[in-house]
Amino acid sequence: MILDDILARTRAELPERKQQRSSAELERLAGDRAPVRSLRAALRRPGQVTAIAEFKRRSPSLGWIREGADAGEIVRAYASAGAAALSVLTDEPFFGGTLADLGRAREAAIATPILRKDFIVDEYQIVEARAAGADAVLLIVAALDDATLRALFAACSRWGVEALVETHDAGEVERAVALGAGIIGINHRDLHTFTLDRELAARLRPGIPRDTVVVAESGIRDAADVARMGQAGLDAVLVGEALMRADDPGAKLAELLA
Repeated sequence: MILDDILARTRAELPERKQQRSSAELERLAGDRAPVRSLRAALRRPGQVTAIAEFKRRSPSLGWIREGADAGEIVRAYASAGAAALSVLTDEPFFGGTLADLGRAREAAIATPILRKDFIVDEYQIVEARAAGADAVLLIVAALDDATLRALFAACSRWGVEALVETHDAGEVERAVALGAGIIGINHRDLHTFTLDRELAARLRPGIPRDTVVVAESGIRDAADVARMGQAGLDAVLVGEALMRADDPGAKLAELLA
């Protein structure tokens, strides 16, 4: 399973990362950061479907999408085109990203909330994210047991970052709702098989409280997809591949939002 491979690699690398950069150093850097920009507030615009525009060089299922892409250049174009928020993939082995990409994105889009998109399994990664300039992190329900999910969700509160809690089926949605998540993502892509079900978010939306911000993730290709998500009651979409494959990612985002 791809998800299992990614999680195993992430856990194996953590001890070395903790040796290279101590928790104390990261905590100092995190404490020096400016106040976070609220992802939840940025995504909720009544009557409008907002977009989290994603910077992603490659994926495990598709290979390279935009090898050598510059994070600062891309996210600057996204922000100019109307992105409500930005997502930066920071997993290197499987997605070709780094924390340095997040730092460059932060410098390029100072006022826009940034989500660290990665496979978070340890509080250390949340502190890493805050130190690098992230305003929110992704917590994947499928990757975490209930105790760990609760612990990491609480850690987000301690460090002042928001959590986008990602789900893939009705059972995971129930877990996210029980957690009290303010932002719930519904990923159309099954992380075990990487197959797509573009109707999943629309089917699962009724099981989530109306005051929760709900984000449809993966498989969003054009303005019609965005409109369909709005009709199903989704607040936002997270779009990466369709933008990163375009000749002009910013123009493609503007086209989707039109």
